[in-house]
Amino acid sequence: MIKSTPQNSAPKKGIEVICGSMFSGKTKLLIEKIKHFKDNNYRVMVFKPEIDIRYGNKKIVSHDNKEISAIPIKNSQDIITTSKSSNIIAIDEAQFFDEDIIKVCKSLSKEKLIIIAGLDMDFLGDGFGPMPSLINIANKITRLHAICDICSGKAYHTYRKSSDNNQILLGEKENYLALCKKCFNKNMTRNV
Repeated sequence: MIKSTPQNSAPKKGIEVICGSMFSGKTKLLIEKIKHFKDNNYRVMVFKPEIDIRYGNKKIVSHDNKEISAIPIKNSQDIITTSKSSNIIAIDEAQFFDEDIIKVCKSLSKEKLIIIAGLDMDFLGDGFGPMPSLINIANKITRLHAICDICSGKAYHTYRKSSDNNQILLGEKENYLALCKKCFNKNMTRNV
């Protein structure tokens, strides 16, 4: 759980990134941070990409079924106009946003705290969408790991079970495994 912040202490401005593989707890941590700030009377706006409809349109949900309301956004520029009255902006599944999210976050971080959660790598082990650039400009980075579905080691990779080669394929355990580097490389070699 997050330690309480004194009522008169404003959050720092800047960019915080929470990243890791699928099933590593990124959204869970983001929701904890959002609730913490809301409990301390900060104005928090939560955004998610419009294409992520796994749990419905207007909420983000962790794998342990914690949820919070969110505004679905098609174009990252919409975050600027929608978030004027907030102190803090939370963005889930940032890897699905267009490259403009980088400029949006840079601009807003001059006035607000931006907390971003997303996959740092895609199913091939490459940087996913704008996430590498967001990590590069972050003031704080929290990299989480899951438990490897094969050997129970620390999993930093998301492995796709299907042969679908599109970078974006929404899914859960039916489509993906969390794997350590050794198990990921072993399984990727079999698929080549």
